Amino acid sequence: MIKRSVGERIFEIINIIILTLLGLIALYPLWHVLMASISSGDGLARHTGAMFVPAGFSLKAYRLVLETPMVLKGYGNTLYILVFGLALSMTMTILGAFALSRKGLYGRKVILLFIIFTMYFSGGMIPFYFTVKNVGLADTRWALIVPTCVNTFNFIIMRTGFEAIPVSLEESAKIDGANDFVVLWKIILPLAKPIIAVIVLYYAVGIWNSWFNAMLFLRNRELYPLQLVLREILIQNDTAAMTMGGGDADTGMLNEVLKYATICVATIPILVIYPFLQKYFAKGVMVGAVKG
Repeated sequence: MIKRSVGERIFEIINIIILTLLGLIALYPLWHVLMASISSGDGLARHTGAMFVPAGFSLKAYRLVLETPMVLKGYGNTLYILVFGLALSMTMTILGAFALSRKGLYGRKVILLFIIFTMYFSGGMIPFYFTVKNVGLADTRWALIVPTCVNTFNFIIMRTGFEAIPVSLEESAKIDGANDFVVLWKIILPLAKPIIAVIVLYYAVGIWNSWFNAMLFLRNRELYPLQLVLREILIQNDTAAMTMGGGDADTGMLNEVLKYATICVATIPILVIYPFLQKYFAKGVMVGAVKG
């Protein structure tokens, strides 16, 4: 056991105190939203100051949120976009990253340069809108999937992770008669599970939280994803459909409770996924960052 000096112990204690305070500062807003979402309208109206416990426990806001057709439709649309968008994004990213990680690919540096170029320069929002509209994707869910299916940053991380896998494994497989698809499926992907898990998380969070492209391309409210529904509720104060028929709909703060409950309903699913990928997260990010 290494004996630490008094100065090192004091430094460690100060670090623990500072990091604990930063953690509490980061967690309190989430806790406040959760507690407010399970409060009653009257209780929240009377409450002042910090909130550590519900102000009159009530789950009515969650019942009203989950009974609102637009919220349920938003959930369905978001899950549709998430499933198909994630499948397409991971397929395109894995195939492209694998190809550009092979040192024998002719012109790979030029191709990579063009891909990196898109990180810094784009045609702008208006050309982007007209491109999507002219190919017939406007006002469809696929307008939120196809145009943004590959993220350049995620692509580069995936490529760098593939490059870190020893070339000797691929060479030995090809000696045994394996083609590129067998090498990718049997060797690269099993060894790249951490980096794949990280990219899945990046794409999933990005798709789940996306609302701007939906606002840009969708006119049919039946196609709105959950985040666009949430935006309407929070920014445009559109809680009338939820409170309709509620016993205390005219209570002063019920609309505020509904907003908090909607935030929780939209946020909890993505938070539930994270613990299952956490063990891969640090390792995957390091694998994708140590080589350029």
